[in-house]
Amino acid sequence: MRLATVPSLILTLGVLATASSAFAQSPGCCEPTTRDVEKVGGNLGNQNYSSLRQINKANVKQLGAIWLNEIEGGITTGTNQSTTIVKDGVLYIESALGKLHAVDGVTGQTRWVYPGKGTITRRGPAVGQGLVYTIATGNTVVALNKDTGQVVWEKAINGYGNVAKVAVVYHDGLLYLGTNDGSRGAALALDASNGDLKWYFFGIPGAGEFGYDTWGGGPQSGATPWIHPAVDPELNLVYWTFGNARGGSSQDGSQRPGQNLFANSIVATDAKTGAYKWHFQSVHHDIWDMDNVNAPVLADVTVKGQPRKAVIYGSKTAMWYILDRRDGTPLIGIDEKPVPQDARQNTWPTQPYPRGDAWQSLCVTDSGPSRAVPNFKRGCLYAAHWDEPILSIPGQGGGGDWSHVSFSHSTKLVYTGQAYVAVAHSRSEASNGLRPLGTEMTGGIVAIDPATNKIRWKKDMPYSLAHGNGILTTASDLLFIGQPDGNLLGMDALNGRELWRFQTGAAISASPITYEVNGEQYMAIYAGGTGIPYGDSAQRGDHLWAFKVGGTVPQAAEPTKPVIRRPISAAAVEGSAVNNTVTLNRTWSGGQPGAAESDAVNAMAPQHLRVPAGTTVTFLNPAGNALPHCATQFFEGLFNIGPLQPGQAAQYTFSQPGEYFYNDCTSPRSTGKVVVY
Repeated sequence: MRLATVPSLILTLGVLATASSAFAQSPGCCEPTTRDVEKVGGNLGNQNYSSLRQINKANVKQLGAIWLNEIEGGITTGTNQSTTIVKDGVLYIESALGKLHAVDGVTGQTRWVYPGKGTITRRGPAVGQGLVYTIATGNTVVALNKDTGQVVWEKAINGYGNVAKVAVVYHDGLLYLGTNDGSRGAALALDASNGDLKWYFFGIPGAGEFGYDTWGGGPQSGATPWIHPAVDPELNLVYWTFGNARGGSSQDGSQRPGQNLFANSIVATDAKTGAYKWHFQSVHHDIWDMDNVNAPVLADVTVKGQPRKAVIYGSKTAMWYILDRRDGTPLIGIDEKPVPQDARQNTWPTQPYPRGDAWQSLCVTDSGPSRAVPNFKRGCLYAAHWDEPILSIPGQGGGGDWSHVSFSHSTKLVYTGQAYVAVAHSRSEASNGLRPLGTEMTGGIVAIDPATNKIRWKKDMPYSLAHGNGILTTASDLLFIGQPDGNLLGMDALNGRELWRFQTGAAISASPITYEVNGEQYMAIYAGGTGIPYGDSAQRGDHLWAFKVGGTVPQAAEPTKPVIRRPISAAAVEGSAVNNTVTLNRTWSGGQPGAAESDAVNAMAPQHLRVPAGTTVTFLNPAGNALPHCATQFFEGLFNIGPLQPGQAAQYTFSQPGEYFYNDCTSPRSTGKVVVY
């Protein structure tokens, strides 16, 4: 049912045809939301911007909660990545248990609950044609009567990848959604009245299709569209972002020479037929899991004095690729620059760098939020790697990852949350790359002028804000964003100054929304939490909150703060049980150091040592090891022991309570910690 093929070309920018101006009578992409928010991202352009202005800088300090609905009865587990939507004063929110709840936006009373088909991770429903659309287990798309919750239709969509971890988009009788985590995924369009598949577009082309020969005859896997698209009805285009290349693995490109289309690309398709129109690939031959899969943002901007129709695309690389959404050509300029090469990896000779500002350093540093864990070989973005891990930044969980972006019609700026996460890549690293144990995972907010791609302001924050932490901006130049510590923040969109905060009681991995009922402005947020990137240290919940000026419902108790350093999860071993000795580069097994030398991440024995202040700890490189080893403490810099030859030992006395990470100089993956009490 893929309805278009084009000549086989290998291009960074492929343009088949300029989009027509058909369907100009349809609602546009980019009108601000007002009383309703019918999809994740607000309007079809994913701008997360509202023209409501009753809540403003003069009264935001009086903004307070009016109700709290613990939609699942107060659960404290699960994965919550869904954003609330609202239609006619009723909020719709998906829960971690696979349910969908309809809640009165004024009173907080539950109207109805769809029970779902079991636990599933989702990112938001949509409304249209009097129905609310969601997904369920078994690759199932479900349509419910928005007023009663009665199932109108449900349809299993098999053979195109996994239907999960995505938000649904409704427009003009069609549902648009992507698939994820399979070996081959597709962008899908369904008939919104019955769920029938109308068309599909695979991220990996089939034989004879445009882009097929960009895989060099090697294994084809990945390129899944695991986030919701943008839609421009006037141009009759849908904009999809496709994920990483995984043929071989996400870090091993040795068997898939070529650019690997449409991995790491934005692709514009015909909204009615799915026919390819144009694409732009932001990372060629990805071996870093650096897919820029963020929901693209459409905006009308003035560039060099001329009004232009832009699509703003990017995420993990911490750069915006600002393109003409009619044909994919760069509006400001994007330069192909030479990058480090390794013939074994079939690395592509150049990568596209947008003109303008990156949001963060593109190389690891000695200080600040991009600082490197010691002893790793260092690199920058696109550092070529093979067997030796090379530490670079942004990592695959950094940059903007899948934060929800906002474009303000008032300030003309685009805002995103971001994360500072350095990652060590080698072709055999698990989980798309190693985030070293003990590394810090913080973040920030950045405001960019899309007319120049220059930073207007940037603010570092204590937590990663790159995983569903959506930004809402309003006509009163307010900016709202939730944090993993449960705080919902209100800020000045002109400069990032904090004006208001409210503790919701659980981690936030969703976008705030604002809506209007009977002429009064409200705001809502779902605080549920997810394990990315802080694991179980991020408090889970099921807290749907609503706010208005003058609200008096008290804030929640402050939850335990997320652990921002990549944790060591090994059980603590008391120093007295091991003669206050750590055996370097041996794993801990059966209450004693293992028999073999190891470069595993847990190869310190014991990996988690617990001692009272004043204890002298011995670091031993056992005689049975073949290589010299070290214990380099970071980031406090207390000691740098070694290299110790096999059979040698050295000591350090811990005088102050705290948590002290250290790693090895020969095998920097291997990391341990000493907790002093």
